[in-house]
Amino acid sequence: MPAQPLIEASGLALGYGTGPAAVTDVSFRLEVGQRLALLGPNGGGKTTVLRALLGELRPRAGTLRVAASCGSVPQTDRSRLDYPVSALEVAAMGTLSRLPWWRGPGREGREQALRALERVGLERLAGDTFGELSGGQRQRVLIARALVQDARVLLMDEPFSGLDHPASERLEALIETLAAEGHAIVVATHDLEQARRWDSVLCVNGRQIAVGPPLEVLDREVLEATYGGAIVEIPGTGSRAILPPHHHDH
Repeated sequence: MPAQPLIEASGLALGYGTGPAAVTDVSFRLEVGQRLALLGPNGGGKTTVLRALLGELRPRAGTLRVAASCGSVPQTDRSRLDYPVSALEVAAMGTLSRLPWWRGPGREGREQALRALERVGLERLAGDTFGELSGGQRQRVLIARALVQDARVLLMDEPFSGLDHPASERLEALIETLAAEGHAIVVATHDLEQARRWDSVLCVNGRQIAVGPPLEVLDREVLEATYGGAIVEIPGTGSRAILPPHHHDH
């Protein structure tokens, strides 16, 4: 029998309060060891999908089955960087969901956090202040925190934002290693070329535009529908850019 997917969504409609749905018609499967790129513009519904997977939003329509624990890996620039906590203390926060409200992480929790920091290559920086680490290092500490939660699925919201090329390469290599170990990973991103290297891609912009293997999904028509503009080649660079909606040549 084939393994059951860790996450399976069918016809999801998601929104906030009594307002209109933020994203509709979302259907996908997330398998063990799969890396899924969640692609779309700001306000297109990427974070809404992540919140639903975390159980923070109930679907307005459709079905969502989550068969594994999920851990959130937020953007580091949304973290308090002036609060004097160490990398080890941040990673150990992953134990809090398993503890009574009056207890902080004990010795066992700190040992779990140290092992998680070792897995992400940061055990030597365990005592360093979180806010003084580089952006890439902070991102790996937040991944360690999710690993301490025993999360089988890692939900990463723009984890490469603001990282330089070496830090991005290290983070991408870590994601590949974690996937090989059996974690499934959802990465919300704007990076088209990076999305092409993942196993699957889900494109959203108020609704699901497309889902499937990047080589089959990421064509010009899908990208224009996803970003609401026209895709143009940048001369001499081999790169592509997206023109704003309603742009007209003159």
